[in-house]
Amino acid sequence: MKLTTRSRYGTRMILDMALNGQNGPVRIKDIAARQGVSVKYLEKLVRELKEAGFVRSRRGPHGGHELDMPLEAISVGDIVRALEGDLSLVECSVGDSPCPRSATCLTRGVWMEAARAMHEKLDSITLADLVAGHLDCDAAQPADPATPLAAQGCARDNCA
Repeated sequence: MKLTTRSRYGTRMILDMALNGQNGPVRIKDIAARQGVSVKYLEKLVRELKEAGFVRSRRGPHGGHELDMPLEAISVGDIVRALEGDLSLVECSVGDSPCPRSATCLTRGVWMEAARAMHEKLDSITLADLVAGHLDCDAAQPADPATPLAAQGCARDNCA
């Protein structure tokens, strides 16, 4: 399973707000320039993140968008669910399954356990963790906790 750009870019946008919003709201135009994502796409995502309660907007000459919750209260899992919706790996693992084999399927448990593990991991990582640099975008190399994530220079497209 791959997460769509909605989750990846939405997470990057919220992190950008966290890192650059200490002195007030951050403009989408500025986030788009820093993140290399179109303004139009970020505007669509920010509406959904506002509806989910993560972001608030301010109009006017000093307007823009800012986080509406503390960094510790927002997990990557929260953002992904707000932007992706259902994160099931297979349809038969959610609710009443249309699959006639679900009751006797030997692999259904594997897919359900994999989804549970993914949810747990995404829910265990908060924006505070990312801003503090406790995680690196390349899991094979541990991050330097003394260096903020933004300063570690992860620019690969497959990073959050």
